Amino acid sequence: MEPTQLFELVIGMFLAIIALQYAAHRLALPPSVALLAGGALLAFVPGLPAITVDPELVLVIFLPPLLMDGAWSIPLARLRRHMIGIASLAVGAVLFTCAVVAATAHLLFPALPWAACAAFGAIVSPPDAVSARAVLEHVRLPRRLQILLEGESLLNDASGLVLFRFAVAAAATGTFSVMEAAGNFFVLALGGAVVGFVIGTTWVKLVRRLGDEYLIIAATVLLAWISYLLGELLHVSGVIATVTTGLIASWHQHTVFSAATRMRGTSFWTVMIFLMEASVFTLIGLSLRDVVERGGGFATVLATMGLPMLAILFALVIARFAWVFASDFVIRFCAVLGFERARPLGAGGAAVLSWAGIRGVVTLALALSLPEDFPGRDLILVTSFAVILGTVLVQGTTLGRVIAWARLAGPELERARLTMSEAEAAMAQAQLGTVQNLAYDAEGTLIHPQLLERYQRRATAIVDYAARTEHYVPVLHAHFDVVLEAVATGRRELIRLHRAGDIDDETLRELERDLDLEELSAISAKA
Repeated sequence: MEPTQLFELVIGMFLAIIALQYAAHRLALPPSVALLAGGALLAFVPGLPAITVDPELVLVIFLPPLLMDGAWSIPLARLRRHMIGIASLAVGAVLFTCAVVAATAHLLFPALPWAACAAFGAIVSPPDAVSARAVLEHVRLPRRLQILLEGESLLNDASGLVLFRFAVAAAATGTFSVMEAAGNFFVLALGGAVVGFVIGTTWVKLVRRLGDEYLIIAATVLLAWISYLLGELLHVSGVIATVTTGLIASWHQHTVFSAATRMRGTSFWTVMIFLMEASVFTLIGLSLRDVVERGGGFATVLATMGLPMLAILFALVIARFAWVFASDFVIRFCAVLGFERARPLGAGGAAVLSWAGIRGVVTLALALSLPEDFPGRDLILVTSFAVILGTVLVQGTTLGRVIAWARLAGPELERARLTMSEAEAAMAQAQLGTVQNLAYDAEGTLIHPQLLERYQRRATAIVDYAARTEHYVPVLHAHFDVVLEAVATGRRELIRLHRAGDIDDETLRELERDLDLEELSAISAKA
């Protein structure tokens, strides 16, 4: 394919993403489902070239920024608090699922070597970070379940990748050592954490020296790929390196970013991540044609692999359910013994956690990266794609219903000590203290009376609002509705003045920016 044709294809894919995302919104479908299905349909459009996904390139392009985005937004305190549960899912559940799928595959295909079955299990065992994010963005979960799923999606790729590499090596050499694999996993994880720590702390020092907001944004965007590539170059876990870097950068960004850097950087990053997430699901769909052709066509695939694919998918789902419910039983038993921190999820929470194990681009990339002469390669590739389709199309579309059935809206046990209104009141009091100190000159003469009065009034109002939030909410909504109407009127007048030639473009942009900030502030206050 010519470079210009490739560029045209990428632009066409982005246009298709916009159309499919809009269709998903109108049809109330999860965007991941619409994008995957749309990509699969586009794959068979006459005249379009077959899409062959380079697995290494896909992982390098898409995985680091999406992992960084997850690490950037995850609450660090809750991540530490639930690290045992997250490790149980990211390591324990992946190992158990790998074993169950390997045993099922060997039972269905006795001629397939155990090492190849283990590689297959490693390919499909880790739920995908991209798929999990795409689903979790559109559902409401209790904080504990949310942090368990988000934390699992950040870390389970590391265990899955290590398992896969050892299984492929075992298939090539005929030898496998559990102790060696466990030791290497520990070294890879620890090494990745060290690399991520070094890069993250270096970034903090660099950002403080750069000074230019565009350089800071550029350095931050590149941070994900730098940490991942350096981790892989040093033969440690690039996944752990990226996640560690993201956690450090997220912790310090509140103090090293200016307001302008944060607003502009967040806008750019959000659009980039949206396009990357959407591209991942579209590429998975577009690769269907190549996968089906490898299997001999739809009819051959369904006739020869239909039942085995369903059996593997069933084993995959049952394995996750078994692990999650068994873990919850252990937690319940610990609670009976008197362990205060042992809080079981309950049947509903465990069911939701089990049903949320959706596979995606990592599974496809690992399957495609198998050597051409690997035993059962085409079978593993086709079945892995079926697992992705099954989990995204079935679990992705029904997760909301499972959550509704589970009735998880119980008491929230992980609330912060202060509500948002109370935190805003504390912030207003601190600001008032600073203004009171600076409102007088060295002789004690009040030189900023209006500013002092404004902050006193604001602090009093916010403290009163925090004490009687329910009483003020309807009034405040009406208040900010008026503010938004005033902003809209001001915007119309500003555009009229510009169109009439009364003001120049510079004045238009400056005043428009002020109106934008006022509008965003009002919308945020209403939320």
